[in-house]
Amino acid sequence: MNKNIISICLIGFILLFAGSVEGVEAGEILELEQTAPQATESPAYWPTEGWQSSTPEQQGMDSEQLAEALDFLQEQDDFNIHSLLIIRNGYIVTDAYFEPFTQGSVHDTASVTKSFTATLVGIAIDEGYIENVQQPVLDFFPDRTVANVDANKEAMTVEDLLTMRSGFECINQPTEVTLFQMMESPDWIQFTLDLPMAEEPGTHFVYCSSNVHLLSTIIRETTGMSALAFAQEHLFEPLGISDVGWPSDPEGNNHGWGDLRMNPHDMAKLGYLYLNEGWWDGRQVLSPAWVTAATSVPEDASFVDYGYLWWLLPEYPNVYYADGRGGQRIFVLPDQDMVVVTTGGGGRDQYGVLEALLTSYILPAAESETPLPANPEGVALLEFKIQQVVLAQAEPEPVPPLPEMAWRVSGQRYVLDANQLGLQSLSLTFQEEEEEGLLNITSIDGNQVEYLVGLDNVFRISPGRFGLPVAAKGWWESENVYVIHFDEIGNINQWRINATFEGDQVTIQMQDLTGLGSVTLVGQLESAQPPTPAFETIFAIAGISVIVWLLRRRK
Repeated sequence: MNKNIISICLIGFILLFAGSVEGVEAGEILELEQTAPQATESPAYWPTEGWQSSTPEQQGMDSEQLAEALDFLQEQDDFNIHSLLIIRNGYIVTDAYFEPFTQGSVHDTASVTKSFTATLVGIAIDEGYIENVQQPVLDFFPDRTVANVDANKEAMTVEDLLTMRSGFECINQPTEVTLFQMMESPDWIQFTLDLPMAEEPGTHFVYCSSNVHLLSTIIRETTGMSALAFAQEHLFEPLGISDVGWPSDPEGNNHGWGDLRMNPHDMAKLGYLYLNEGWWDGRQVLSPAWVTAATSVPEDASFVDYGYLWWLLPEYPNVYYADGRGGQRIFVLPDQDMVVVTTGGGGRDQYGVLEALLTSYILPAAESETPLPANPEGVALLEFKIQQVVLAQAEPEPVPPLPEMAWRVSGQRYVLDANQLGLQSLSLTFQEEEEEGLLNITSIDGNQVEYLVGLDNVFRISPGRFGLPVAAKGWWESENVYVIHFDEIGNINQWRINATFEGDQVTIQMQDLTGLGSVTLVGQLESAQPPTPAFETIFAIAGISVIVWLLRRRK
């Protein structure tokens, strides 16, 4: 990828450029025989070509409690759920998609990507590309001159990266500042390797996404393949995963920490691989020892909620999960022979809502390890609820008379002051007796994109970043304030945009409803002031909005 590509989008609107663990000694993974795990009964089928479905009762679950779970999610104001997938004993018992997200669509998995990267590291060790988790990180970059080298940096290992105990000086609060700085730099790997050491590696947990980008690069350095190409051959192809997207840095290293896109059914396959101790349809894709190591607390860890890029639940010792910003989750529950996948668009209390979903609805619904009596009424109720959330679109409302300001600004081009988003201008268009408007955005490199905006309280769908749809609706909040609710759906982010018009000026306040933060832009009517000269801002960030990385939270 050209390092000078300007890849920027308006508040996430558009892609403008189209160590050892207890019981597992270091190195043991390489010596394992590639045989099926003996402790786990082989499934009746493998979902390589697709998941099979069952009634909940056939898998020992109560349909009526699962229907209540859907009611609970639909009533939430604190979390914008996109999908819920529950698999027990290898069979789908609930598969629900909340409008406007649709079945079969791919979704940004955010930091769930980290658990995929950890899996690829495990496979690379199994295959002999990497010696073991105790191998020093600097050994993989012999041709680089690294700054700030000391005894601590020389001692940093692959395991330290996997457990977020690298010792790097990494700022992640209130946002992932170090990650954003890395993505501004011309060489992301050099930037990360050059980071000063704050402490001895392996001692303290500090969430640092740059660690995981190093792991992606280590996969490339040792295998000669990008992490995506390696995954396609060694993980995705065996599991039957094909519809994926994974951005890369300017040197072609896939984002190890995030941005992997796939559909929920394929996300569940990673959980099912771990549930079956790395065995898949006659093949040991991942060693059982790695599954144990990745989902256990390292012996000397002071932080007990994390394994190898998998999160752990100390209050539920045999439950672990992949976790991504906005409500992306893969829960693995070995005692229940269950995998639960959620996708979402964030909210004020996504963690509380998902914890309640799991502990108050899904786990209690698993009443038996053997089939329950048939419950056709309960199954019918669950199916009704699933269809209800699919069709839960707002009813069209009469479009209220537009204020005089709407007609004054309609079709007018507002030139924006120089801004870090690389946006040059925007315009709004309204027409008499029309139930939708138009938003037009132009970037400093001349790219232009248009979005339909529903004025009747119904979202309009337009193409967005990575080819995924976005939904937008708008209304005049007052005589001079126009509000747009912009939902990126599978790209997670939701935005409330307030455009305040005063004289020849527009002030645009943009707030991300998933908790990323806000930004303000100012523009002038084109006829009132010459356009601001375009300026060049280089952010090689593979189509992810600068504001996302500037304001992004831990996951």
